[in-house]
Amino acid sequence: MSTGRLDDGVASLAARFPRRFAWGAATSSYQIEGGVRLDGRGPSIWDTFSAAPGRTRGGATGAVACDHYRRWVADLDLMAELGLGAYRFSIAWPRVQPTGSGVANEVGLDFYDRLVDGLLERGIEPWVTLFHWDLPQALEDRGGWLAPGIVERFAEFAAIVGKRLGDRVRHWITLNEPRTFTLLGYGTGGHAPGRRGWGAALTAAHHAHLAHAAAVPVLRDVAPGSSVGICHDMAHLVPGSDDEADAAAVVRQDGAMHRWFLDPTFGRGYPEDLVAWYERQGMLSGVEVAAVDDAPPIDFLALNYYRRERIVAAAPRPGWGPGTAVLEADGERTATGWEVWPDGLRTVLCRVADDYTPAEIVITENGAAFPDAVGEHGNVADEPRRRYLERHLIAAADAIDVGVPLVGYFVWSLLDNFEWALGYDARFGIVHVDFATQRRTPKLSGRWYRSLVTRA
Repeated sequence: MSTGRLDDGVASLAARFPRRFAWGAATSSYQIEGGVRLDGRGPSIWDTFSAAPGRTRGGATGAVACDHYRRWVADLDLMAELGLGAYRFSIAWPRVQPTGSGVANEVGLDFYDRLVDGLLERGIEPWVTLFHWDLPQALEDRGGWLAPGIVERFAEFAAIVGKRLGDRVRHWITLNEPRTFTLLGYGTGGHAPGRRGWGAALTAAHHAHLAHAAAVPVLRDVAPGSSVGICHDMAHLVPGSDDEADAAAVVRQDGAMHRWFLDPTFGRGYPEDLVAWYERQGMLSGVEVAAVDDAPPIDFLALNYYRRERIVAAAPRPGWGPGTAVLEADGERTATGWEVWPDGLRTVLCRVADDYTPAEIVITENGAAFPDAVGEHGNVADEPRRRYLERHLIAAADAIDVGVPLVGYFVWSLLDNFEWALGYDARFGIVHVDFATQRRTPKLSGRWYRSLVTRA
């Protein structure tokens, strides 16, 4: 497709998706809202983490981000102009419960009330994620995801939000990427709260499973008729060589990064091969690995997919990880160094559909950061991103053709935003944000996406 004709091939691609397919874009609260000290919001672990020297690229924080907390009306108008039929966003826990427990901050809840109403007025379906990593700092001070009490606290939070928004919100995601916020936040220290230790990471993951299991029935009780799921991220994993040791490393990597999180979601407990590996490495001292009892059934599985990873065996570090390493990306890659491999999305979707048989699957994040060149008036001719999205959507359509129950796609992300430890250097948005002026300008990819979703 040429950049001069946005409709080339769009109609035929749109026709490959079901009529009631959810076409949307995604964001998260800390990455776009800003307003961290407005209207009673309490501090989050990302406020604390990003304020510490050396934690984020360029010392960036989400204190202002996209200023969405004050510019939400214009942002909703922008979504409508882009033709979005759905919008995935998250609730800032410290905005609703500044200390992570107790009575709700009504002003904070009012913001999401207005946001949901504004979406519905524009014909945009809200998809709400309860937790997208911005844990109240007060809860972290009491142990965070390492403390068993987090389970009750999260269920209480789910009840508060569900009661307020459940009469209008039909789609709920309990947790976003438990693998990321537990293994990076409590294992490697690369994300907030910055703790380190594999045993701690596995403990945090266990409590995340329990919190999800506690929140699902709460949401169904306070928001009858809701559709409830959880979001897991997956990469397409391949051996880095023909060596048998690398093939075995792929199995361990898949177990550590995927099955350790998917299996309990579907009531299978933890994968026995990884439990045995961790035991041999002495990583399970004091870690709970009993099955998550009575995992509630979910209505849909949300999946985030970005890349392929080539895996090789590595010497196990004492008390640390699955004994694997990820090679540098081979071939086409994004600005974050991730390997572009569209067919991996089809492979992942088919694998999940075959292995876990979820009733529905939704792609809740898919996108890429590229070194955007800003032209006159802030325009960005981001052909690499447009092509990335098109190729991955072709792969998604291929999965539908073989029976995968895919019901929605959300591009990551609506706006250039605060990209966690990468700060503001990694731009994923289909809309360019000039952070000095907060001016929004749809990129080529955003205009192409509009031409697609308005034909679907």
